[in-house]
Amino acid sequence: MIGSDSTDPMVALTDRGLAYGDGLFETVLVRDGTPLLWNEHCARLIHGAHRLGFEPPSRGWLDALPEKAPRGEHVLKVVLTRGSGGRGYRPPDPAEPRCYWQFTPFTPMPERWEQGVSVRLCHLRLGRQPALAGLKHLNRLENVLARQEWHDDAIAEGIILNDRDQLVEATAMNLAWFDQGQWWTPELIECGVEGTLRRALIDQGHLSIAGAEDASLSRFLNARSTCLFNSVQGLWPIVRCFDAQHQHVSGQWLIDDSVRRLQDGAHALLGYPSNLPTS
Repeated sequence: MIGSDSTDPMVALTDRGLAYGDGLFETVLVRDGTPLLWNEHCARLIHGAHRLGFEPPSRGWLDALPEKAPRGEHVLKVVLTRGSGGRGYRPPDPAEPRCYWQFTPFTPMPERWEQGVSVRLCHLRLGRQPALAGLKHLNRLENVLARQEWHDDAIAEGIILNDRDQLVEATAMNLAWFDQGQWWTPELIECGVEGTLRRALIDQGHLSIAGAEDASLSRFLNARSTCLFNSVQGLWPIVRCFDAQHQHVSGQWLIDDSVRRLQDGAHALLGYPSNLPTS
């Protein structure tokens, strides 16, 4: 494993991560040297490397990275590529992977936890590719194009559907809706990123997986409550969703107890404060 931290940021032009998006990345919340949801992040990175067909770093090698963090709250970004070599798209065999990492100071946005956010529907549709579904791979051009659709800071996120108009995710977060007494999130077997907070919430029984036929936009817009979440920002309740033209409100929700309960479960995993009312 060839490693390079933020003090040595040079990336070779021959690196396949740069040339082809041939690699993976993780963004990890680190507080005073302690990484949150670290087991989930390591598992996703190692699983992703096996899926792409090259050797991942050892768990021991990865465990040493958060120890380098400064005090305070930071985001650790880890980028793992197949390295250089091969001929054109043909990968080298064996590969000599490279891993880059960097710590960036981070401040969460508690006003979004408390007051909720407005979102919009995106024009862009995600293509379905089961071989890459769930992975946080480096080729994120679809997400870049979707995020390019708006410049209004009052819109926190964009909701992305697949080419069958089924719910998948937001540009940088997973999503969920409350219906029939439980929280649902789309299955991600054809496209989308399986977030680490999403995985933990499913494992703890807070979220259920909705099949493709149940992940329709109408179910989302007609749900009692909706939200967005990831392992860095925590959980943002959605209070308003605009259409793709940003001219009409397609959905509107109150922040009720169901949202606060899910938020409490999510924030407990990240060490963020609860917003549940105290009696």
